[in-house]
Order: sequence, then C-alpha cells, then structure tokens
Amino acid sequence: LGMFSELKFPVPWGHVAAKAWGPSDGHPVLCLHGWLDNANTFDKLIPLLPRDCYYVAMDFSGHGLSSHRPAGSPYHFLDYVTDVRRVAAALQWRRFTLMGHSMGGSVAGMFCFLYPEMVDKLILLENLGFLLAPEDTEAWLKSKRMVIDRLLSLEAKQQTPKARSPEAALQRLLEANRHLTAEGGAILLQRGATETPAG
Repeated sequence: LGMFSELKFPVPWGHVAAKAWGPSDGHPVLCLHGWLDNANTFDKLIPLLPRDCYYVAMDFSGHGLSSHRPAGSPYHFLDYVTDVRRVAAALQWRRFTLMGHSMGGSVAGMFCFLYPEMVDKLILLENLGFLLAPEDTEAWLKSKRMVIDRLLSLEAKQQTPKARSPEAALQRLLEANRHLTAEGGAILLQRGATETPAG
C-alpha cells in the first residue's frame, strides 16, 4: 500500500484532487484531512491499514492539489460535505467507509448525518463528529440535504446556454415570469442577456 495513484474529479470551478491506495475493487474508504492539511495526511497511516481496501484521500477545495473556489467565495463545512458527495458520485460509490481527521472528522460526521444510507462505518481521528441540538435535527437535515441534492442535480444537467433571437429570449423570459410585462422583460434583458453572433 505504499504505492498510490493520483485522481482528479471535475467540479464547476476546476477539480478536486485525490490520491488512492490499494485495489480499486477493494472495500471503499474515503479519507478526509484536517484544517490546513491535505491528502498527504494519510501517507504514513494507510500502509498500516488492511490491504483489502481501496483508500481514496481527497484534497478539499483550496487544499493540496485541488482547485481553489473562485475569489471571494467562502469555505463552509457544508461545501466540503458537498465535495464529498461529488467525489462519491464520481467514484460511483453507493456505500463506503468514511475516515476523517480533525476538520475532516466534522465533515465526515455531517455527511453521515445527511446521507446515513451511504456510510457503512465512520472512523474519527481527533474529532467528536457532528453534533446538533435535538430540536434542530429534523429541520436541518431536511433543508441541507435538499440544498446539496438540488445543486448536484443542476450541475449534472448543466448545458451550454441556448442562443435565441431577442424576440425569442423575451418570450422565454415572459413565459417563465408571468408577472412581467413585455416592457419590463425587455428592460431586464438589456442587462440579463448577452448578444452573440448566434443570437
């Protein structure tokens, strides 16, 4: 398990980098590093672990070899949870073990709370996991999971914007916003649409 391979997963702002050890058909284990760390956190630990697992240690966005989020974008724990969901989807993992160190443990705990059906084991190194007040649990779970699932669904459907004539663009805007008048729609399109040679 001393040998590893480098992986890259596309995301809307670039890529999430990772390194992997072990047989790709082994039991999947996703490893999450701590604050100001990167995937190399696991370099000395992975060779000591069972050899029948496929260990993937990802670099969170803005860490290690992963792309930084656009300038001015915050780095929230829920965004890291979304990155974990993206990586699991790219690997086509339906159920896997999560191992998190420090901040990565908090992210792992939050992921387990949101997607318990995807995690068979949770391993926390120097972390308590994720704790919520009991009265907040159900509302938080429902709203945050919906946000992540909708975002990933939109990203999966993302297409090149269609070029339309100015008249067709106005018609499309008015159909989607029945409260607008044609004059109001035309005013919004002055700044809400970009003219290209195709339309």
